[in-house]
Amino acid sequence: MDIGFIGLGSMGSAIAANLVRAGHKVAVWNRTPQKAQPLVEAGATLAQTPAEAARAGVVITMLADDAAVESVVHGPDGVLAGLPQGGLHISMSTIGVELGDRLAAVHAEHGQGYLSACVLGRPPAAQAAKLFVVTAGAADQIARAQPLFDAVGQRTFAVGDKPSAANLVKLCSNFMLMSAIEAMAEAMTVAAKGGVAKTTLLEVFTGTVFGSPVYQLYGEILAEERYRPAGFAAPLGLKDMRLIGVAAEQLRAPMPFLGVIRDHLIEALAQEGEDIDWAAVGLAVSRNAGVQPRSGS
Repeated sequence: MDIGFIGLGSMGSAIAANLVRAGHKVAVWNRTPQKAQPLVEAGATLAQTPAEAARAGVVITMLADDAAVESVVHGPDGVLAGLPQGGLHISMSTIGVELGDRLAAVHAEHGQGYLSACVLGRPPAAQAAKLFVVTAGAADQIARAQPLFDAVGQRTFAVGDKPSAANLVKLCSNFMLMSAIEAMAEAMTVAAKGGVAKTTLLEVFTGTVFGSPVYQLYGEILAEERYRPAGFAAPLGLKDMRLIGVAAEQLRAPMPFLGVIRDHLIEALAQEGEDIDWAAVGLAVSRNAGVQPRSGS
């Protein structure tokens, strides 16, 4: 399949590489062209604009936030201008529900298809083509995109015919991840102050009722205070908590835990800088309890 791929961060680069390996003809575009070089060497071609990438007929965007997505969709060199009628835009970015609705509407006005196809998993899962894909939109468009999802993920979940439903599911998922991280950070801090090592508590957690990948992965990060390099950067986590908060407010659904998580993310960013993993809420929790982190976290 001919595909355009826009956005070559750590997740986007891994996803695009798997599409190339699966035999698809991939034209890539990134605001910083140098990031495309490994993919070009692997067999991709370099597009000069988002519009050129979109001329493939199917284009995937994997970008950091709402503003980045809108910047590549609109304008004379944007996706809308380049994607032919009947073409398909697949947005894998974690964006707000409102933007998901706007993108679906504007593509329909141009005679183009649109799917949200959010992915669950960190960069190592992306590299191994073991992501989970959560998609929503017209059933025939999902079927059209399924070979692409199969090339990058281990399972696809179709959650409705309204594309923004996938965005809402992804934001809910990230909120639950952050809630689990916050809860583990608080429990480990209490245990550490009481003389029980964080690693000991983690062994009990993951060897009993919390033996799931989320607790294992993030529990190790918290116990080892291994917050750099960031697998998922805290600024992106804060952005996602803001977006789920907007959705919850519009739906009149209270989320009391969200305020605590958001404040701890802001605290970690203020103290540690922008390059910290979102699990660094553990640093904020520990410091507030008078437990100083190890150096180099």
